[in-house]
Amino acid sequence: MRPGETKVLINDMRVLIVSVLLAGFAPGCLAEHTPSAANDYNADGSVETVLKELRQKTSELQSHQCKLEYLFSQPLLDSKTLRTGMLYYSKHGDKSRLRISFETLKQDDEPAQEYIEHYIFDGEWLTHIDYQIKHVQKRQLAEPNEPVDAFELAQKNFPIIGFSKADDLQKQFEVNIIGEPNELIHLHLKVRPESQYAQDYESVDIWLDREIDLPVKLEAVSTESDIYEIKFIEPKVNQKIDTKVFDIKAPAEFGKPEIILIEK
Repeated sequence: MRPGETKVLINDMRVLIVSVLLAGFAPGCLAEHTPSAANDYNADGSVETVLKELRQKTSELQSHQCKLEYLFSQPLLDSKTLRTGMLYYSKHGDKSRLRISFETLKQDDEPAQEYIEHYIFDGEWLTHIDYQIKHVQKRQLAEPNEPVDAFELAQKNFPIIGFSKADDLQKQFEVNIIGEPNELIHLHLKVRPESQYAQDYESVDIWLDREIDLPVKLEAVSTESDIYEIKFIEPKVNQKIDTKVFDIKAPAEFGKPEIILIEK
């Protein structure tokens, strides 16, 4: 990857993280759904019930590990980029860590190629290790001795919506249920004009597994008509994760990391 593309990737990845916060993760096959205003309903409080269950599940989340598929589409340019990798999250008391690692990249109809890149949040710092340009950057995102939940911290770079401050969802979005729930519940979230996400997204759709009340898929549409689709595959929820997965050391030839301190 060229140096100038790192910033683009971070912008792209901001969505990844809309799924993660809105949620949680879940196993199972993914069904395709198309939003239909005629099928929206929430007058009986169904949306409130679903969001209550979602908040409960995410508040109980102590660890999460899953395979990740992240598709970024630009219809105006007829371009698609598919990245695959892993996601790890672990929480102990008031301390948490989140790691998002990419392993492969596939552009349009070209064959997939090795693509290694890590993003690690530890409650205060974001560490970004890019194997394409052999560069390490450590960016401080929270004040020392004032750790923030890793999912919440990640929102500064990625729109992870839902894992942290899930009570704010209806303040940021108009939430509706699409169609009759079956194995999956399809939520359509339209960004409110006053929302902090109004400059970035038009809408977000998530599909929740009714059995575990957690998302299996996210699709977000940006204000520039780009589409982000994220799938969480073979998750392991609230199972022990080796802490070593968060302690990644870049090869010596990458040199000293670039350090960016928090703005006062």
